Amino acid sequence: MDNIYLLMIIALAILAIVDLVVGVSNDAVNFLNSAVGSKAISMRSIMIVASIGIALGAIFSNGMMEVARKGIFNPEMFMFSDIMIIFMAVMITDILLLDFFNSIGMPTSTTVSIVFELLGAALAIALIKIIGDGGTFLEVTNYINTSKATLIIFGILLSVIISFSVGAIVQYISRLLLSFNYHKKANWVGALFGGIALTSMIYFILLKGIGGTNFAKENFDVIEGKTIKDFLEFYAVQIIAINLVFWSVLSYILITFIKVNIFKVIIIVGTFALALAFAGNDLVNFIGVPIAAWQSYQVWVVSGVPATEFTMGFLGEKVATPNLLLFISGIVMVLTLWFSKKAKYVAQTEINLSREGASKERFEPTTLSRALVRNTKLFSNYFLALTPKSIQNKINIQFEKPKIQLDYSKSMDFPAFDLVRASVNLIVAGILISIATSYKLPLSTTYVTFMVAMGSSLADRAWGSESAVYRVAGVINVIGAWFFTAIIAFVAAAMVACLIHLGGSIMIGLLLFLSIVLIIRNSLNYLKKTKEIKAEDSLNNAESDSIQGVVSETAGNISKLLKRVNKIQESTITGLINEDLSKLKKAKNAVGKLESEIEDLKNNIFYFIKNLHESSVSASSFYIDVVKILQDIAQSVGFVSVISYKHIHNNHRGLTVNQAKELKEIELKLNGMFLKTCAVFDSNTFNKIPYLVAELENLLTEVTIYTQKQVERTRTTESSPKNTTLYFSILLEIEDLLKAKINLLELFTKI
Repeated sequence: MDNIYLLMIIALAILAIVDLVVGVSNDAVNFLNSAVGSKAISMRSIMIVASIGIALGAIFSNGMMEVARKGIFNPEMFMFSDIMIIFMAVMITDILLLDFFNSIGMPTSTTVSIVFELLGAALAIALIKIIGDGGTFLEVTNYINTSKATLIIFGILLSVIISFSVGAIVQYISRLLLSFNYHKKANWVGALFGGIALTSMIYFILLKGIGGTNFAKENFDVIEGKTIKDFLEFYAVQIIAINLVFWSVLSYILITFIKVNIFKVIIIVGTFALALAFAGNDLVNFIGVPIAAWQSYQVWVVSGVPATEFTMGFLGEKVATPNLLLFISGIVMVLTLWFSKKAKYVAQTEINLSREGASKERFEPTTLSRALVRNTKLFSNYFLALTPKSIQNKINIQFEKPKIQLDYSKSMDFPAFDLVRASVNLIVAGILISIATSYKLPLSTTYVTFMVAMGSSLADRAWGSESAVYRVAGVINVIGAWFFTAIIAFVAAAMVACLIHLGGSIMIGLLLFLSIVLIIRNSLNYLKKTKEIKAEDSLNNAESDSIQGVVSETAGNISKLLKRVNKIQESTITGLINEDLSKLKKAKNAVGKLESEIEDLKNNIFYFIKNLHESSVSASSFYIDVVKILQDIAQSVGFVSVISYKHIHNNHRGLTVNQAKELKEIELKLNGMFLKTCAVFDSNTFNKIPYLVAELENLLTEVTIYTQKQVERTRTTESSPKNTTLYFSILLEIEDLLKAKINLLELFTKI
């Protein structure tokens, strides 16, 4: 039996490494986004700065490891066997939960997940013990640190509201003072801003990054025998005042004489500070539980007491974490930061929600987002009615954005926001986390950094009438996912703990196997999604500014679309004939992706027209007509795939022999026509178009004949209304598809 606990320790060690990887992939959003979104420095430089911060933070960590040992439950009430079940349940749940959020690109809180997992697992084991002893539910307060749990939940709710509000207020004031032409302001303005920013960042590094470590809790004679942490808190006002003067003067010197962009300095220091604090204090979220389990095992082994009788009261004491483990953890975190593609995927969610101007919106509007935007506009209009016009004009001048002639495709590579907003995001996040730390209030760094970024985006007028409902819907989705994280972490950890208690070593093995399978599956799905995004047959927005260039680019898009439509219609008809539901479902899903890309082409029309030369304005009508016809083609093949899938999915009667034979003949001829048409557009041999049009018209006549044959069969032998309706619908849509292709080809004869 003793060997089972050793195997559990080994499993927890492996799980700790995996948790570090999935955890950093999610939390990288906290310290990367301001630098990445503003493109203040190169990506390589950002990664180097963040890596140094993470490495130092991990080495000087250890300050929050007690959370895993005594922060949520009272360890003296549990035996060693109970604790090992709790820790194993927490780690399995944590990895699966974080990997799920990484795979869908949603930033969540590793702090909240670990806290609620500990709470759920501990509560489940406590109830099992209470029921076994014949106790009452009220005794659960002896096992759970209810006051700490309540404080954490309160801190979560409060941090979301305060972060958003403070971020919006500070950004609004900063923009009023600096405007979007901040580089033209007097040097002393930038110096003062730099002084405030760097002071807050340095104090944040001292208090959150270093103040939370064990090193900061040692006494030093040079600071009056106080600990570093006590010294920082006791002389907070004096330290801040001295730093403000020093950094303001230094900023003025850097701006005036060395011509340094002080905003870039702020972003570099801020990125380092948040990375340092993340590794120094959030490391507990990934390795705190396995280390606590290992230390518990060491104490239990030498005790000689049975696992079911050895109380875990020693976890209430402070136990130092070996520096070697902290160093190894730091290395894993840095490697993950450099090589994890999911980290970049999660980061894009926040960047796109806070992006200045247009972007491809990931979230669809909801009733709630529309209502919030509508009511906010009403409130704004009411407020504006009370504000004198002269003041409104002065405010609007400060929010005027520099006009840059830039086409849509290049704008996607442009910074998501400027250096001022990036600096504000880092400053406000750092100050709020510092204040919470000084008052010992628990909060999530993810919640703070995300909500600050959203608040500053709103105040900076990045959410205009074109994007507000999408951005608000996105924020609501992310916040909803946060609360979902807490609930699911609590419930899942409790369930896993109960399963391990009932199934023992066999259940642990099954759960670990399931975890491996799910992580591999999520990774494969993510890779599949990545490949789809980078697919060679994806449709591209028109970027040319001349008619010749537009024709060439459009021909390429048409060829790609027709190849995909050909595959879809071939899969649909084959799947329908063979009643293959899986094949029909794949065809239906392929149509959804195709329609989404055509929608992007439609959204690009505005930027395309703006980018055209005066001499090539006629290309706009051509491009609009092409996009419309492509949409008609996609809708026709999409309708056929949907009704075919629905027909077979509902187990209706399949095609008759004659219907299947006729459809197969049509499918083969369509296939040949698609291949010929693609060849014409691939080689730009538009002189062959008249011959293609003639063949398509002949095929259209054949489809009409098949329609008449079905009419005759319906009058004499056909007995299935649904089968008849399906077949007529397919033939009619194929006619529309052929007519759309003919219209498309004729467009190119008029160039």
